[in-house]
Amino acid sequence: MDVSGGRGQPRPGNDESAEHTGPEAQAPGGTGDGPTTPSAPTPADGTDARPEGHTPGPGAPPPERGTPQDTGAAPDDAPAPGQDRHRTPAHTEPVADRPARPSQAPAGRPDHPDHPFAHSGSGKGQPPQRPEERKRGGLLMGRPFGVPVYVAPSWFLVAILITWVFGGQIDRVLPELGAVSYLVSLFFAVAFYASVLVHELAHTLAALRFKLPVRRIQLQFFGGVSEIEKEAETPGREFVLAFVGPLLSLVLAGLFYLGLLAVDPGSVPGVLLAGLMASNLIVAAFNLLPGLPLDGGRMLRAVVWAITGKPMTGTVVAAWVGRALAVCVLIGLPLLTQSGALGSDAVDNVGMDTVLDALLAAILAAIIWTGAGNSLRMARLREHLPELRARTLTRRAVPVESDTPLSEGLRRANAAGARALVVVDADGVPVSLVREAAIVGVPEHRRPWVPVGTLAQDITEGMRVSAELAGEELLDALRATPATEYLVVEETGEIYGVLSAADVERAFVKAMARPS
Repeated sequence: MDVSGGRGQPRPGNDESAEHTGPEAQAPGGTGDGPTTPSAPTPADGTDARPEGHTPGPGAPPPERGTPQDTGAAPDDAPAPGQDRHRTPAHTEPVADRPARPSQAPAGRPDHPDHPFAHSGSGKGQPPQRPEERKRGGLLMGRPFGVPVYVAPSWFLVAILITWVFGGQIDRVLPELGAVSYLVSLFFAVAFYASVLVHELAHTLAALRFKLPVRRIQLQFFGGVSEIEKEAETPGREFVLAFVGPLLSLVLAGLFYLGLLAVDPGSVPGVLLAGLMASNLIVAAFNLLPGLPLDGGRMLRAVVWAITGKPMTGTVVAAWVGRALAVCVLIGLPLLTQSGALGSDAVDNVGMDTVLDALLAAILAAIIWTGAGNSLRMARLREHLPELRARTLTRRAVPVESDTPLSEGLRRANAAGARALVVVDADGVPVSLVREAAIVGVPEHRRPWVPVGTLAQDITEGMRVSAELAGEELLDALRATPATEYLVVEETGEIYGVLSAADVERAFVKAMARPS
């Protein structure tokens, strides 16, 4: 039951909100704009009443949680806070959001008397969203263990490349096959990615065993990714979660070797089994390299975490080792290939093969370097995420009845040092929230004739949030019901104030920008 506390009077003192940088919509006398901020998604009600030239408030989704882990996929999307992504053979993480620009409001006191009734901008701010919530991730192939498996469009490009390269090798070993060698090579490409899927399912099953939700598995350009939404609670679990992927790849390589012993190495089955054995050995060895975002980096992080008791220290060590690995791959892989150390003939001149080797090395190095840097940013985010508290981000609000003129409502808000309006019924029970975008869109000379009720959005159950929410619980509550404003209430149902999604997004970006 919701109780408004008398005639809808909010609790005093709930003005501990974070800095606000948006434009101010004041009582008759003038309006002002805050610093420019990133544009935001369209509000849930589909309105956008900004006047021409108005600077929008932030609302662009911040990064998803977590840190990538093993199967080498290109960095084509980003995790949400707390989300782990296991990739084969390399990993990437979301690029951190741009730091928030300095605020013009008194720090920590948006309801300060010198900062009258204000609005964060367009009102288009939305709670931080995962990129996966905005795109499906490719072609859905199935749901093993209840986890959706997607194939990204980039996979088809790699399948064509593998078919072309491996088909030429098969044609040299088995020239009698002719054009059929490319059909066999296509089968190899599919079988290889099936083994990558098994690698990912190992991570998924371990995560489910530890009661960590898995959002999806995606097969991509350089392998696959298991998107685990939360971080392991202990270094031991972190180690196991990372190790099971390479372990399964080694087991598969062993099974393919045993199969190879039972067939003629010069036959089609023999060539396929030999190729699958070698490819799984490469996947396992590459992922065991001790640097983020590879599985070996996650294992190194777990070891340092166990020794120091600080997960952030483990992340820093493993990330910098990952960056060193990226440099080694960039320089060392072409040199090893050209010298013949990897089994091919030494090359004295620069040819097409040398250029392709250098390009491959550059791509792998970029994936590792980017993933290591994003691992650091995601660790910083997890460290600061608990600082997002509904109680400190909430704006003080004043209750008004539906037929109150907008100018009068703004006058009352400014007089009380509040920055939000809650529409209440005759019994003082809150029924709707006046939208910031709608207020900004009303010309000043019309405000005395516009009732606040025409600018309000009805309060649904999901738009009532507890003042005690913080961190991931707060973000999850806002994601469940996307809106621009939320009514914040005490456990008793008493009004605490109004929470703007733009304020939460701004605090989120600020936490990402602050060094650990």
